[in-house]
Amino acid sequence: MILHWTPRVLGVLLTLFLAAFALDAFSDGPMAVVIHLLPAALVGLVIAAAWRKPILGAVAFAALAVGYALMVPSRPDWILVISGPLGLTALLFAVSAARRTALRPVDPSRRRADRG
Repeated sequence: MILHWTPRVLGVLLTLFLAAFALDAFSDGPMAVVIHLLPAALVGLVIAAAWRKPILGAVAFAALAVGYALMVPSRPDWILVISGPLGLTALLFAVSAARRTALRPVDPSRRRADRG
């Protein structure tokens, strides 16, 4: 149960964390706020898509982590603060997906007939 909810809650918290960066853009006008909210909106969309399909969340969050790290290679501190939680969320979604697959009941109609 914990493995199911942890990546989702972390993703929502990460969305709020990224949205907080838009607070410093209010003095620059409404368009600057919108631009600063785009990363949070992207992470929010990934969370919405990954809510029922955790493997999608694992792939998408890993892509976001690598993509951000490639965008700012000269700022390892930014990479750690932004890509670190994205990568952790990707890992947790992968664990959740693996656990979900392992716990899924086998459909009797899809079993091979071993008798013969």
